[in-house]
Amino acid sequence: MNPEILITNCLLMSSGSERDPVGNQFVHITGNLIKTVGPMSEVPFSSSAERLDARGSLVMPGLINCHNHCAMSLFRGMADDLDLDVWLRDYIFPAESRLLDEETVYWCTKLAAAEMIASGTTTVADGYFYEDAAARALEESGMRAVAAQGVIDFPAPGVPDPADNLTVAGNFLEKWQGHERITPAVFAHSPYTCGAETLQRSKELAATHEAPFFIHLAETEREREILRQETGLSPAGYLDDLGILDSKTICIHCVAVNDEDIEILAARKAGVVTCPESNMKLASGTAPVPDLLKKGVAVGLGTDSPASNNNCDMFREMDMLAKLQKVSRLDPTVMSALEVLRIATTGGARVLGLSGSIDRLVPGSLADLIIVDMKRANLVPFLNTSSLVYCAGGADILTTIINGKVLMKDREILSLDCREVMDRVRSVAEKAGL
Repeated sequence: MNPEILITNCLLMSSGSERDPVGNQFVHITGNLIKTVGPMSEVPFSSSAERLDARGSLVMPGLINCHNHCAMSLFRGMADDLDLDVWLRDYIFPAESRLLDEETVYWCTKLAAAEMIASGTTTVADGYFYEDAAARALEESGMRAVAAQGVIDFPAPGVPDPADNLTVAGNFLEKWQGHERITPAVFAHSPYTCGAETLQRSKELAATHEAPFFIHLAETEREREILRQETGLSPAGYLDDLGILDSKTICIHCVAVNDEDIEILAARKAGVVTCPESNMKLASGTAPVPDLLKKGVAVGLGTDSPASNNNCDMFREMDMLAKLQKVSRLDPTVMSALEVLRIATTGGARVLGLSGSIDRLVPGSLADLIIVDMKRANLVPFLNTSSLVYCAGGADILTTIINGKVLMKDREILSLDCREVMDRVRSVAEKAGL
């Protein structure tokens, strides 16, 4: 049982929909839940609670990273400034085949977890190979995660025979179902690496376990055109024709989607995750996020992997999402900072099927929150929450609490040994000659 925590004297933003936080508030946590919030004049007395004085700081819901391949922290900076197809087929796939094993995925995932805890992310959706090792790393780090076992139609790390893909994924789902913080899922890589039968069987497996199903979709115009030539269908139309789209299907990127695709995604209630920094770096394009939102599509925000971003800082990602939409449409009003903040909190929770539990600081919600140091020069003056999108960065986070447990306090990560983690990853990179 986690001890009680009493956060006092804070500026409180109870959800990502608030433009103006309320000052002089407290947050009382018991176990893994928020018990009460309110003005300091009503602060409860508790001799057993750990007290955190948040004077001069903002308390807000933790950010939700809806797409990452955490263990790819090993490949950070390995193959920069390349076309997506070249980057993936000539560098990433060969490196994964040569270097990945269970232990490597475990330590490299822990490295990404440390980066996310330190920069204000409390929930991550991860998808990779050896996902059992990744899930263990995320569990031990204290993070909340939706962890998805990768499925692909050629030999992959941990699954040398593609015929075993679904067996491995099924075992993973069964092992992790019911965990307090880790939600198991299936990640079918993409329509160009998974055939129709693999996609359908992967979705059926996920549906049998009532698990989320992730897939990269329409990341580039080239991918869209190839799919059109091979099937005569648009990206969303193809998945819809296979019976894959529903409220538990989460489509990553959706850069090269048109009005027809958006109508299909909205009708099927599928979720979309945009990864602007990765899309910018790989010159993939710009997802039509405002159009998706107008049609009611649930949209979340993700960093993508540390190899294609190259960081896991969701504050930077929010800033880039807003500005990329503005410059691509030559319209400074097309997406506000508040809309972006919603996407990184309530939007992400909706995409992952966790609405109301991790995206707001109200009695009964899970205690996943961060404390932002508002005494930093880049955050003065703090006029409204736009500053969280345009001024703040991961380095401004003082404290991270997940599931009622303090994982970082005053910039010191308590839930894992960062020095050991970094030494382990450095050793793997050096031995590999990266």
